[in-house]
Amino acid sequence: MNLLTENIGTIIVGAALLAVLALVIFKMVRDKKQGKSSCGCECSHCQNAAYCHGKSLHSRNE
Repeated sequence: MNLLTENIGTIIVGAALLAVLALVIFKMVRDKKQGKSSCGCECSHCQNAAYCHGKSLHSRNE
């Protein structure tokens, strides 16, 4: 019990960081399922669109 009381600040900060990390990962997975881009830019102007979305997007832009 002494170990817990001596490190309560570290435990709280660690739990908060873990919660933020979980929320970020959750949002990234949800955005990926909805087909949203992770970079926030329009893919039609991106030189690396073929690498992100495969050949189907690249072939439509040609």
